[in-house]
Amino acid sequence: MSTFCVLRTRCFLRQVSPGLRAAAAMHRHYSLDVSAPLLRTDSYVNGHWVPAASVFPVLDPATGKEIARVSDCGPAEAKQAVDAAYKAFHSWKQYTAKERSVLLRKWFDLVTQHKEDLAKLITFESGKPLKESLGEIAYSASFLEWFSEEARRVYGDIVPSPAKDRKILLLKQPVGVASIITPWNFPSAMITRKVGAALAVGCTVVVKPAEDTPLSALALAELAEQAGIPAGVFNVVPCSREKTPSVGEVLCTDPLVAKISFTGSTATGKVLLRMAADTVKKASMELGGHAPFIVFDSADVDKAVAGAMASKFRNSGQTCVCSNRFLVQSGIHDRFMEKLGQAMDAELRLGHGLEPNTTQGPLINSRAAEKVAHQVSDAVTRGAKVVRGGKRLEGSFMEPTLLADVTTDMLCTREETFGPLLPVIRFNTEDEALAVANASNVGLAGYMFSQDVSQIWRVAEALEVGIVGVNEGLLSTPEATFGGVKQSGLGREGSKYGIDEYLEVKYMCFGGLKP
Repeated sequence: MSTFCVLRTRCFLRQVSPGLRAAAAMHRHYSLDVSAPLLRTDSYVNGHWVPAASVFPVLDPATGKEIARVSDCGPAEAKQAVDAAYKAFHSWKQYTAKERSVLLRKWFDLVTQHKEDLAKLITFESGKPLKESLGEIAYSASFLEWFSEEARRVYGDIVPSPAKDRKILLLKQPVGVASIITPWNFPSAMITRKVGAALAVGCTVVVKPAEDTPLSALALAELAEQAGIPAGVFNVVPCSREKTPSVGEVLCTDPLVAKISFTGSTATGKVLLRMAADTVKKASMELGGHAPFIVFDSADVDKAVAGAMASKFRNSGQTCVCSNRFLVQSGIHDRFMEKLGQAMDAELRLGHGLEPNTTQGPLINSRAAEKVAHQVSDAVTRGAKVVRGGKRLEGSFMEPTLLADVTTDMLCTREETFGPLLPVIRFNTEDEALAVANASNVGLAGYMFSQDVSQIWRVAEALEVGIVGVNEGLLSTPEATFGGVKQSGLGREGSKYGIDEYLEVKYMCFGGLKP
């Protein structure tokens, strides 16, 4: 195993209170303490741990300190992984559905067994509070469980023929090698949601994790090996930000790759689609969001506030389905704002993710915090009022911020924030709210709170998004589809439909039969 560094450093805890002032620096030291087999730092190709010629650092975003040095793979290593996956595909697709199901279930069991260590890896490399990291590991494992079950339910069709001397059969077959390119905000679950489906139907994969969070991907590879997943079926090629374009090019252009699945920004997704176009690869894209959160006068205010807290501040606002634009009807606006401010004061605590009271960790890096601060500054310049927070803190920390008197010309209503900023727009009519909510070129998730059943149906059907939360702020589950419309992407993940993304339908006409 290549070298790794164990972190011992100090971090800051800031208590969110009226005024949102930073607390004194803590003197407690934190260390990344996980079992040695799970702390892998080399690439994983064809069943072997393979070092690269150079390494790149992985940093704790709460402190900026180095926690590990990971193999920095380049195009050559990516090509080796593709070749290994292609070779393994020809044997893996011959496994029976039950055999693949059993192996995925073993992988699920191992992820569950090691949930504490896997959660620590997420907290240290992404900054997520440990409680949320444990939640992500449960969510991550649930996709391995779900697709282990769905592996045995990939059914074709026998279609009634118009001719008596032939039979029409529709067969479902795996597409082949899939390139899996995943983000840093859910470094474990975004892998299993894709890979679980791919492996269930007989595809093999090459995973390129985000440069900020490669440790979770490599730990999953270790457990996949322990589960008995054959060599070459699951490969991981970590790389630095500098090498990402060249590695991505291999994964999207190599003719041996049949499928790409990407979660990330819309801009990057477009680049990958252009590269994949030359060889006409099958593609799934889970791209950016700009979710509206609509609170109507008939809503239960307490439930709406709880939904807003869950939807906005999970992972410090760094999820693609986080609510980004809050639209609150005039009749309920003032009560909602008062109770929301009180909830922020009572529930939100800034600090290192290992601290048990922490609910808000850092943003992934200082650039992310600067983006949020810039949106706050722009809004205030244009007339918004800071009700809570608003300050950029040390390192990658940003105070959770509540803005009132927000208008649609402000930057925070026109682009995805990916941070703990909650801007509230007051509206009067349902039509007005829908016009604002749908005035975006992306459409991943949308939320609404109302007790008017007719209104719920009207608005849910009118929202131009792929996922709608009605009186609920947390939506994701393996049993349901995940994906958007407009420029939020292509295809669906999770559910019984997610498995279709890795299948081709072959028509077989069996003729010459005697009637």
